[in-house]
Amino acid sequence: MPLATPPSPTYSYRKGGLPKLRFLALHATGNTLAYCLTSLSRLLELDKGWDHVTDDLTRRIVGLVVAQPLVNVNRGAMSVLAAIVGNPSHRNSQPGVTGFQRLKPVIESHKQFLPSLVEKMTSADHALCANSLQLINALMRDTIANEADSEWPRFIKQLQELGVIKSVYGLMQSSAVQDLAHPLLDFQSLTKILLRRWREEKVDLEKADHRRAIRGLHVASNPDQPGTDSKGSKRQSPAKWRRLGFESESPAFEFNSTGFLGLMDLTDFVYKNEDGFQKLLLEQSAEPLDQRCPIARASLAVTSTLYDHFEVDKADESESNRYTIQDSRANFERAFKPLLLHWSRLHTSGLNAFIRLWKAAGAQLEDFDKIEELVRILTEQVVGQAPRTKEIKDVEEELAEFDIQRLRELQMELLELTYEDAWGHHLRQVRDELSHEALQFVKEQRIRCLLQGAWFPQTMNYGTEAGPVTSKTLSRTVPSLWRFVRLSHNRRYLHFSDFEEKLPTEPRLDALRDKIDLSIVSSVVSNVSASAPSTASSDSTLKDAAHANTSTRITIHGYLPATSHSRQKSDASKSTQKESVLLQLHPQSHTLASEWLDGLLMLLNQQPITADTNKLVNLIGGYGLKIRLLNVRFEDVGMEEPILPSREGLDDDYYYDIGGMEPGV
Repeated sequence: MPLATPPSPTYSYRKGGLPKLRFLALHATGNTLAYCLTSLSRLLELDKGWDHVTDDLTRRIVGLVVAQPLVNVNRGAMSVLAAIVGNPSHRNSQPGVTGFQRLKPVIESHKQFLPSLVEKMTSADHALCANSLQLINALMRDTIANEADSEWPRFIKQLQELGVIKSVYGLMQSSAVQDLAHPLLDFQSLTKILLRRWREEKVDLEKADHRRAIRGLHVASNPDQPGTDSKGSKRQSPAKWRRLGFESESPAFEFNSTGFLGLMDLTDFVYKNEDGFQKLLLEQSAEPLDQRCPIARASLAVTSTLYDHFEVDKADESESNRYTIQDSRANFERAFKPLLLHWSRLHTSGLNAFIRLWKAAGAQLEDFDKIEELVRILTEQVVGQAPRTKEIKDVEEELAEFDIQRLRELQMELLELTYEDAWGHHLRQVRDELSHEALQFVKEQRIRCLLQGAWFPQTMNYGTEAGPVTSKTLSRTVPSLWRFVRLSHNRRYLHFSDFEEKLPTEPRLDALRDKIDLSIVSSVVSNVSASAPSTASSDSTLKDAAHANTSTRITIHGYLPATSHSRQKSDASKSTQKESVLLQLHPQSHTLASEWLDGLLMLLNQQPITADTNKLVNLIGGYGLKIRLLNVRFEDVGMEEPILPSREGLDDDYYYDIGGMEPGV
């Protein structure tokens, strides 16, 4: 027989059913108990029935969470407890007592309450997972807001030791994330609140735990090891804190920007790898003073980098509601930051990356800000671009192995984008100017290749060895005739001549018998691929020459001078003349082909077409832009007019050159 639908909570309230609900909550079992707890939780959410929530009812519900195996009973019980913890203003029987304080004695008497709560987060029932996490969130929020500074960290540490971070991280990466979106995002928000609280807490040596952490750093550094004087006798270094990478001998003051959070991150890095930390300090002590990586300072920089990256200061209380109701899958995925839960591991990996970049760059103390900027870019690229389901160990590996050259390229791209946003058309104008200058530079370089001249094989003879001609035996072919081509000094004629062999010295211009007037050239065509790879040099082996002779050619077309017969025809015009082949060249390499093809085109005021030349133009223009960007401070973006110097005390013969701001007489 099917169970009857229970009456609505408001119906029970209007009929005076609260005492009955309380009685059932204390004594009922099975589905009746489950319906009762569900109704009671809904009434409490409607701000009804608080007078009936007594201590004995609270103890009963806590006991149900620990011992009751039925899922529907557990769901209702945790909903009631979450309402009690989350609404502290309704404690009429105990004014001034917070939700956690009211549950604290009961929780302490049920030692398995918190472990049971965390364990239920791994249940296959998504609603039970959600209710369990929702209750944990309520306990955390109430504890952080109302407990003393010495109490709430202890409770948070207890939850962490029970594995709540691991459980939430797994749920954030699972396919159940959509069903648990609200409590998961609420936990993420609470994590940010915790990080803010730790950062806002100033490091104070009057506090025992702060003093203990600072002293632990010194002890873990093995201070006796590197502390030897010039005579070899061991003694404690007078710069014991600078040796660890602090800027002064008062380390507490250097945590002003990161607070206790920075001290936690540094101590965690040291304690989890004490041997590696000591080895690193010993290694750095062998370096010149200005080339040592300041470990402590770098740790604080990484803490600040992560803090800014995850926008910890940004309040996202409404973020969970906003993302949950949105249909966009992309926005929904971006809302979750599971890597935030592994803050300590990210900090350790980030600090190791900082040290790696410092060593690779051969950095000095004055370069600290530059390395810090690279770490920020690295964090954005690896952590920021990581999808929701990416494992933390994969992120750690990528941070440890990210290519430094690629990182520098990203830095320059980011720099260009930054100035693009700030300068707009000014930067585009500079880029266009530099591109034009680069094109003119490359044009002159290519034409100079023509002025220098080059050898081109003309005809090929097959070697005396027997066998068919195949791609593998093509190297047996050798040039039987060589053509040397050179541009005249006035750049108007192309001189050339054929030789039976390639001479050891390049022939002079007057030794070249034939020439082409470039004014009659109509076009230059080639089968050179626009994306053909370049070789390291214009010289090549005979095999390369043979292959070039069969595959690569440059053909110069033009209009031959009119004959006496055609001159008699008054209606003859250039448009009716027949285009002829004036010269054909067989470059020995792709580099030579690019130089001569684009050189001839640019000599005729046409655009280059090969990949080699275009890459060179872009490379020169890009370097020019980067040099200008690196030489301009960002505060110069305003493009302000130069301030005119005062002429006070100067006579009429004294002036200023405004362009260089240099005085003259």
